[in-house]
Amino acid sequence: MSHNNIQVSSPATPQQAALDHLVLNTHYDIDAAQALLDGLGFIVTPRGYHTLGSVNHLVVLADGYLELIGQPRDSEKVRQEILDSPVGFDGLVYAVDDVQACHDNWLAMGLTPQPVQHFSRPVEVAGQTTDARFSTVRLLPGQFSAGRVYACRHLTPELVWRPEWMVHPNGVRGISSMLVLDQHPARAAADYERMGHWGSKFSLEFAEAGSLAARFGELAAHVPQRDACFAAISLRGGDRQFISARARALGLPILEHADSLTVALPAFQALLEFAG
Repeated sequence: MSHNNIQVSSPATPQQAALDHLVLNTHYDIDAAQALLDGLGFIVTPRGYHTLGSVNHLVVLADGYLELIGQPRDSEKVRQEILDSPVGFDGLVYAVDDVQACHDNWLAMGLTPQPVQHFSRPVEVAGQTTDARFSTVRLLPGQFSAGRVYACRHLTPELVWRPEWMVHPNGVRGISSMLVLDQHPARAAADYERMGHWGSKFSLEFAEAGSLAARFGELAAHVPQRDACFAAISLRGGDRQFISARARALGLPILEHADSLTVALPAFQALLEFAG
């Protein structure tokens, strides 16, 4: 991208982008992240164990999900890319039907995709264990300064979007946007726009770090202090009074406005905004 002197051309036909999921990197502290999300009234899926060596939990929503990802301390297999990436919102994942075609399209755009990767994790449903399988293509880190960008195809979506995991006690129904901080927000927005045009269900917002205090007050101190990062996600729906009480009980910093509630996760340098 322009941040790294990589020239990206637009595809001949503008692509429609769809969100697969966002990633919250916890390094070795996935237990703490799981407890916080559970405490805020989300249903958090049972722990998954990837064949790549990482572990995860999901907060599954209708049009995408939030993935908590981490590295077990006692694992013989280390997924180094998790530890090489910072704690916090660290992944933007596009939903695609054909990862090889996505790879080739990104290559044609002047980007550097890594080879297509296939992996799985066991999922227990109704007392039976079945492998949830995925294919991904990841951009070489650094091409987007804010975090990891990749695409995913679910080969077994029925093992992820389970009805029993999608009705959250706090009433949250979906992810509406993610806030990207960048020293040059307009240029960053143009870079991401070339990757595809988001529809009405999800969008990316762009801002400079210096503008955060006006929106989030003292909570702005809990986002990563870097030139570029994924700083906050906005969630659709949710009982803000319920969530506020849960956040207070957990000792989490909050900011309440008439039409929104923001909760900081200081240990993970992340903000959750509940609005709409």
